[in-house]
Amino acid sequence: MCRYPTETHPIEPDCQRCPALVESRTQISWGTGPLDASVLVVGEAPAAGDPTADRWQGGNHTGAAYTSRHSGRLIRQLIAEAGYAEDAYYTNAVKCFPADGTGSNREPTADERVTCASHLRTEIDAVAPEAIVPTGKHATKSVFSLARRSLDGFLDSVLTPVRADVFDARIVPILHPSYQAVWRARLGYDVEGYRQAVSEAIGGPDMA
Repeated sequence: MCRYPTETHPIEPDCQRCPALVESRTQISWGTGPLDASVLVVGEAPAAGDPTADRWQGGNHTGAAYTSRHSGRLIRQLIAEAGYAEDAYYTNAVKCFPADGTGSNREPTADERVTCASHLRTEIDAVAPEAIVPTGKHATKSVFSLARRSLDGFLDSVLTPVRADVFDARIVPILHPSYQAVWRARLGYDVEGYRQAVSEAIGGPDMA
């Protein structure tokens, strides 16, 4: 298990690029997982989290992506059940908690996603995964932008693997865990069917 920053793969340990995020964050939420992982999971940004939780405090407090009680637990369970329990690296497109001014989180701005993109690219290059799995629309936009691809409609892209030659990997967009229960059914999947579809899409051939 390895978490950024590391001596082997240096990254800005106290990044100051986005003043609003520096102001709102408790910790930078770097990626975590094996650096030889087959799958790299990309979230949008850390949420506010709960510093009093025994385990799932969230990336804003743990400094590690997808460690919140709701989204972190759900996505890690899904990826584990898809067959990648010990073979996944988790990170975010934006590494710092974007506060909305009321203690909750807002969507990262386009400028924040662009500014943080080089951090994400560094992680992808270091891990060199076979599949990149962005969760939700904004994470998918960030990954597609790095891959020089456009995103016309997020729901149409879900579970449709596309080739990213720049990474020598396939990109497999999936639903954000916060909206998974709602949109999974609308896409025609039950819990087991969606898990199986995620497994097959990650491990299957590129389609687009």
